Amino acid sequence: MAKNTLYLDCASGISGDMFVAALLDLGADEKKVRRALAGIPGGHFEIRISRVEKSGIDCCDFDVVLDAEHETHDHDMEYLYGKSGDGNECIGDHHGEKHHHEGDHDHEHTHRTLAEVLDILDGCEMTENARALAGRIFRILADAEARAHGRTEQTVRFHEVGAIDSIADIVAAAVCFDDLAVEKVYCTPLFEGSGMIRCAHGFLPVPVPAVANIIAAGSLKLNIDPDTQGEFVTPTGAAIASAIVTESSKAGSFSVKKIGLGAGKRLYSRPNFLRVLLIEEEKGLSPEGEGGGTPESVWMLESDIDDTEGEAFGYLLERLMDEGALDAHFLPVYMKKNRPAYQLQVLCTEKLRKKLEQIIFRETTTIGIRRVRMDRTVLTRTEREVETGYGTSRVKITRVDGKERIDPEYESVCELCAKTGFSFAECRAIILHAAE
Repeated sequence: MAKNTLYLDCASGISGDMFVAALLDLGADEKKVRRALAGIPGGHFEIRISRVEKSGIDCCDFDVVLDAEHETHDHDMEYLYGKSGDGNECIGDHHGEKHHHEGDHDHEHTHRTLAEVLDILDGCEMTENARALAGRIFRILADAEARAHGRTEQTVRFHEVGAIDSIADIVAAAVCFDDLAVEKVYCTPLFEGSGMIRCAHGFLPVPVPAVANIIAAGSLKLNIDPDTQGEFVTPTGAAIASAIVTESSKAGSFSVKKIGLGAGKRLYSRPNFLRVLLIEEEKGLSPEGEGGGTPESVWMLESDIDDTEGEAFGYLLERLMDEGALDAHFLPVYMKKNRPAYQLQVLCTEKLRKKLEQIIFRETTTIGIRRVRMDRTVLTRTEREVETGYGTSRVKITRVDGKERIDPEYESVCELCAKTGFSFAECRAIILHAAE
């Protein structure tokens, strides 16, 4: 499958269920979504995917319907928004992402730590790429909530986004995104309303603190309309956008290959749907790309560290890669006074540079990070699944001078080793044979 480019049109905001619906409308595999969601424990919900009309426009609707015991009051607009200052009814939409009452049956189950949520993700049937993306979305949420409540990512407890319906939205979003093989994502400014909305901690101003923190930490743009009441950008929606948007600049000329429309759950004064475009950018010829590669610009972050323990280095590398670093490694070096040390080198996009720098400062003792913008040429890469006789494995495919090169994914080889007891080399050969 060729890599795709998406353009998120967030003129009516963004939420988890709207994003999933839009990608299903683009052609993401519904069966893969249902298989992944079947791994969420409890079984207190069902998934409904349908067609609805919003402002006269046909849209896809993705709805996580909780059972009677765990149902929330998300449709109680008087509870969520109350009355506007001038005595008029406040019309708003949380797009299906629940703001739970303190007395809800599911309330005790919505207070989950990041570790507990990641354990749930481990039980879902999805690719490692999708699992990593879902984890990245929750880490973005954990960071935003930790900043809001003065806690750490490890100790903060999710309220609304720890509920099963919100976990389902994020798992489904990651599965759909991975299934569409998206490589590049552009995004318009996120349109947001104003006023107040009731959350687990009482009434909070729109945008809620988690959304504001996600916008501040990333390269997303926000457009607040003081004359429009309601929450258009949910924490889940903002976190999804922050996790997937790769281009901070505006898209140039492009053709539209397909349009996906994902419906929200309420009636607004403006059309309540998310529009996602599958686009093809106009590309000029570049001598650097004649061999099959595409030139692009990245940042290299570098720091020399001589007083951080080895276990912290291992955790740091995992954390950097989970947060979207293109690559990260350590090199042994000797610093002044002949002290042995390690030199950290990290490759990342402009969008993630500031965030990864903060992680390095937080997890090591370094007091300075060098950075330099670098050009690199990247081969076009696609992925596909192959049947080996022992189950499904994934391979990556690149092309050099028109010739195809196939390599099994490392995680797939390891999974096959654990399943069969064969050696790494034998399992790699099995997958390669199946891919031929």
